[in-house]
Amino acid sequence: MPEKFDAIVVGAGPAGIACAYELGKAGANVLLIERGEYPGSKNVMGGVLYRKMMEEIVPDFHKEAPIERPIVEQRFMMMDKGSAVTFSYKGMEWAQEPFNNFTVLRAKFDQWFAAKAVEQGALLVNETVVLSCIVENGRVVGVRTDRPDGELRADVVVLADGVNSLLAKSLGFHKEFRPDEVALATMEILKLDKKIIEDRFNLEEGQGCTIELFGDATKGILGTGFLYTNKDTLSIGVGTLLSGLIKHKIKPYELMEYVKTHPMIRPYIQGAEAQEYLAHLIPEGGYRSMPKVVGAGVLVVGDAAQLVNAIHREGSNMAMTSGRLAAETIVAAKERGDFSEAGLNGYRQKLMGSFVGQDLKKYKDATHHFDKFPQYFDQYIPMMNKAASQMLTVDGASKREKQKKIWRDIGPVKAKFKIARDLIRAWKVIK
Repeated sequence: MPEKFDAIVVGAGPAGIACAYELGKAGANVLLIERGEYPGSKNVMGGVLYRKMMEEIVPDFHKEAPIERPIVEQRFMMMDKGSAVTFSYKGMEWAQEPFNNFTVLRAKFDQWFAAKAVEQGALLVNETVVLSCIVENGRVVGVRTDRPDGELRADVVVLADGVNSLLAKSLGFHKEFRPDEVALATMEILKLDKKIIEDRFNLEEGQGCTIELFGDATKGILGTGFLYTNKDTLSIGVGTLLSGLIKHKIKPYELMEYVKTHPMIRPYIQGAEAQEYLAHLIPEGGYRSMPKVVGAGVLVVGDAAQLVNAIHREGSNMAMTSGRLAAETIVAAKERGDFSEAGLNGYRQKLMGSFVGQDLKKYKDATHHFDKFPQYFDQYIPMMNKAASQMLTVDGASKREKQKKIWRDIGPVKAKFKIARDLIRAWKVIK
């Protein structure tokens, strides 16, 4: 290895690989370090990849990348114990190139993406743990690894080491994240014949569908479940705030089994065979939990920077964009020969000026609000489903009688005002 790199990127997830790819393409001498056996071996996400942000890095990537299915329908299921009200959008424009988004399996996709970064000139080193950053005169100048003679030097170190980044924490960029700022997601990959998948989800050959699960999927705890179609497998999972799991004394695998056996979900996965079980922490604190992302000789990207839009379930697109912006900043800093905090601050400005920063700011109070007021999930969704059942059940009662009964069931005037107040509050935090 050379004595010094232009940049060292710690972590070969979407953010880290995107950064290494762009740096390599610009001719920089960049090292990409991954602690796993290969990129993707320790990386977990629900499995949706957004085309626009990936295409800004690798044009026409979908023609060669190991994608599973282009998504043509997105469903949202509001669940009670024995019912669900479902909203969806299905558009044939999403079935045409360049598509909108895709399902992917990270173990396959990340390896391909990392190989593309290597093609651009990045040096990939797997099975290597970065123990700490090397700091001299208040500036990060490299990293220490668990390999013999494991000190490596660089003009800039990019921290893409995931949620609760120990390296960023050691630099004082953030404190230990609270349980209400981090979610634990568990996921299973279920083997199922591709034709059965297409029949059950009403899809034409090669098309995909995503289903987001709210309410009883998490037993009323703030979080969501999901069911995504791959080529010949299904990705099913559930993620909730750690604080909710602790408060309700629920184990993650118990919640997963509850979702799999739920009467609204069971028919979709009947006959499927479990292939893989995964668990992963996800940053949920958003804008108000963002750590410092720029220091002298160091940048923070992806999950390590809390870049997840919990409302829209977006993370990989934000991660890749942050990696690209970090690379652009490093290239500009190299031209000026200025790797000070001020010299790298353009990254923070670009990040907060992009859709990443704008969306995080827009929903800055959403997670805290819905965690503080759990009635949106454990009371209002069951109430909505019960009202739908009453209105759609034909039992001889007039529709006016049914409407009056639904209105009475809500409760006294005080309860109705409380619901109205809660709806206004919810609108304010997401508008």
